[in-house]
Amino acid sequence: MHTGTISVNSVKRLEFIDVTSQLGQEIAGLGQPSGVCYLYNPHTTAGVTINEGADPAVQEDLLAIFKRLAPESSAYRHQEGNSPAHALTSLVGSSAVVFVDRGALRLGVWQRIFFCEFDGPRSRQLHWRLL
Repeated sequence: MHTGTISVNSVKRLEFIDVTSQLGQEIAGLGQPSGVCYLYNPHTTAGVTINEGADPAVQEDLLAIFKRLAPESSAYRHQEGNSPAHALTSLVGSSAVVFVDRGALRLGVWQRIFFCEFDGPRSRQLHWRLL
C-alpha cells in the first residue's frame, strides 16, 4: 500500500484544477505498481471528479451549470456564506477511483482528474492511496 497527499492552491471562488499530471508523477515514482488508486478530498466545500480535459470549454460549461444549480444569491440559512459550496460538494462528491497499471493511471483518452474548488481561493489537500 502506498499513500500520499497532493497540495492544491486555488485562485478563484469556483475552479477546476487538473491534478492528473501531479498524481501520475507520484504514482510513477513508486516503480511500476498496479492496483486501484483511491482519491479522497477531506474538505466540505471542494470536490474531486474525473471528466474531459481536452477542451477547457467543458470545465467552463460545468462551472456555469454549477452556478445555476447553487446560486450565490439565495436565502441560505448557513451564516458562513458558503452554502452553495457545500451543496456542490455533495453533488460532485469527495472521492474518486482510478485504476493503475504498471505505474500509469488508466484514464480514458480525454479524461483528466480535477480537484473542484467551490469556496476559493484556498490551499487544500487531496489524499491518495494505492492498493
